[in-house]
Amino acid sequence: QVQLVESGGGLVQPGGSLRLSCAASRIIFSIYTMGWYRQAPGKQRELVAAITSGGSTNYADSVKGRFTISRDNAKNTVYLQMNNLKPEDTAVYYCNADGPGWRNDNYWGQGTQVTVSS
Repeated sequence: QVQLVESGGGLVQPGGSLRLSCAASRIIFSIYTMGWYRQAPGKQRELVAAITSGGSTNYADSVKGRFTISRDNAKNTVYLQMNNLKPEDTAVYYCNADGPGWRNDNYWGQGTQVTVSS
């Protein structure tokens, strides 16, 4: 059974930083596009950032310049460094693994809560 386990969420004041981690198991991690999504109460889940197997990244406009996604294929882990956090970043953050087209598989973690509040 594929597992994606997120960690690093919590309560932080506006302007603060957090680093989320997502450890994957039972997948060939290096061939997957890894992404971070978030869902705030009453809103749809949205893509925050993604990193391809080749290391290309893309970000939601709302987090550009503040968040950085990275991956360590040796550790089967993807990270999301979040700086200058704002109250509107409050959400449950989910890790996603999207397989290449020939595999056609997709997996989600259980989510980790990030709350930005003074």
